[in-house]
Amino acid sequence: MGRSSFRQTGIVLKGLIFDIKRFAIHDGPGIRTTVFFKGCPLKCPWCHNPEGIDPSPEIIVSDDRCIACFDCVAVCPKGAIAEAGRTVTIDRANCDLCGECVRVCYAEALEIVGREIDSDELMGEIRKDRIFYEQSGGGATFSGGEPLMQFDFLAETLSMCRDEGIGTVLDTSGFVSSERMIGIAPLVDVFLFDVKHMDSSIHERYTGVPNGPILDNLELLAKRGALIVARFPLVPGFNDSAENIEETASFLASAGIEEVRILPYHKAWLAKYEKLGKGVRPYMADVPSKEDLIGVMAAFRGHGLKVAVGG
Repeated sequence: MGRSSFRQTGIVLKGLIFDIKRFAIHDGPGIRTTVFFKGCPLKCPWCHNPEGIDPSPEIIVSDDRCIACFDCVAVCPKGAIAEAGRTVTIDRANCDLCGECVRVCYAEALEIVGREIDSDELMGEIRKDRIFYEQSGGGATFSGGEPLMQFDFLAETLSMCRDEGIGTVLDTSGFVSSERMIGIAPLVDVFLFDVKHMDSSIHERYTGVPNGPILDNLELLAKRGALIVARFPLVPGFNDSAENIEETASFLASAGIEEVRILPYHKAWLAKYEKLGKGVRPYMADVPSKEDLIGVMAAFRGHGLKVAVGG
């Protein structure tokens, strides 16, 4: 159902987001407003936005902000919060996300990640930066998580951007049905499309899903003339073998992709995993060296691809 159909029925769609980043310069051309959708079908253990994986709101604890007043313990109607030295722990199975603990947390050590927003409200946030889009050739970028998991809400918002002349970028894992990818394509100016590994069994072992739909969708978009910037997250021990890099470069070139961005693995997201308190073990590896990056860039350039690091 497209935007006009929803509007004709008087329905205002709602979605779940976890952040809006203004003045973004690495999420597509120009100055952009990046909206982060909550929920992702992939479970990459190196994800730099782990708070975007779960499709539901979550509570996070920032131990470094906690002042050990323990007002949150006293106010929790479920008794789901307990003292733990100079900070607190949360029984997440018992927490109903009522928000009372967040309300009384003077130090802002507690936060609920994920808020519901309707398409009109989201467009109001995007319009605030219109002057910067016009001056820089920017616009709105939809990231996550995986925005395509909230397909109708995404399509509605993209349509509203299109109606108002605001440029659109979709940052996607590509893991969606071909029908939905085809349906969304006319509303997207640029796709930032992740390609993580060419071996489907390895891809599924680490991310939880096979790579077949992802590679098929990239080729499908390319054949339809979509503007695609491929992104290759360089993760040591996962996809940094010479064989995989060569195969990835060959695939992208044969699909007609012209530009690829290498996203080096880093450890800045580790603190986020700790705040989520899920007990999920994040992926640990050494950060790629300068020499590693130079070698990977050379491999991609050897197939005629334009290559940059980051963004």
